[in-house]
Amino acid sequence: MSSHPAFEQTDHRPWPLPTSRWKWRQQWNDLAFIHWEVDAQWLRSVIPPDLDLDLHDGKAWIGIVPFTMEGVTRRGFPAPRFMCDFPELNVRTYVTKDDKPGVWFFSLDITNRFAVWVARTFFHLPYFSAEMEVSEEGDGIRYRSSRDGTLFDATYIPGEARAFESGSFEIWATERYCLYSKSNSGVLYRGEVHHKQWSLQLAKFEIRSNSLLEGIPVGAMHPSILFSKSIDVVVYDLEKIGSSETAWGAE
Repeated sequence: MSSHPAFEQTDHRPWPLPTSRWKWRQQWNDLAFIHWEVDAQWLRSVIPPDLDLDLHDGKAWIGIVPFTMEGVTRRGFPAPRFMCDFPELNVRTYVTKDDKPGVWFFSLDITNRFAVWVARTFFHLPYFSAEMEVSEEGDGIRYRSSRDGTLFDATYIPGEARAFESGSFEIWATERYCLYSKSNSGVLYRGEVHHKQWSLQLAKFEIRSNSLLEGIPVGAMHPSILFSKSIDVVVYDLEKIGSSETAWGAE
C-alpha cells in the first residue's frame, strides 16, 4: 500500500482498488458541484452507445465543477508550481459500465497548455486552454473562465458541513472513482482514481454569466449546491474497455 494520503481511507470505495500501481498524483481544492437536469434522450444521443447512462431517481444530470489543482505530476516526479498548479473547470455527466459508475466529460478548461496536450494525448479527454481567474471574494470564491466566446463567471460561498446518506443525490453525484473517455480512433477507456470519501458542505452560488451549457437541453438547477475544501487524489493509467463511434466533444 502506498503512503500517499489518498490511501488513508479505502473502505468507502464501491469496488476494490486497482491491482496496478497508481501513476499520477494531484490535489483538488475549493471545488463546487452545480447540477442541472438534462434531457435523457438528448444525453443518450451524445454518449457512446457502449456506455449506459447513470440516472438518479430516473433523471439525467449535467454538472459544472470549478476548482483548482495543485501538484499535478507523474508519480516520483517533482511538481513545480508554475507547471503543476492551475485552475480547472469541467462540464460532466454520469455514465456506467461493468457496474462501475463514473464520469463522462464534455469539456475541461485549464490555463496550462502543456497539461492540455498531456490530457488529450494520454487520457483522450476534451481539455481546452482558457483564460481563467480565481480569487477570494469576501467569504466566497470568484471564478471566471473564458474560452472561444464561452464564458463562465460565478461566485460560490461555502456553508455548513453536511453528512449525506447513501443513495442521496449528493453522494451519487460526487462519490465516483473512475472516468470514461474515447480516443480519436473510437476506442473507449476507463481511468480509475482514488481519494478519501468527500467531505461536503452546502454552498450558495451566484452566476453572473454561463454559456457552458448553450445548446444543451437543461432543466432546473438541482437545489443542492455543494462545496469541498480539498482532497488528495491518485490516478491510474487508462484501460481499454471497448470501441464506439458516437460521442460529443473534441478529442
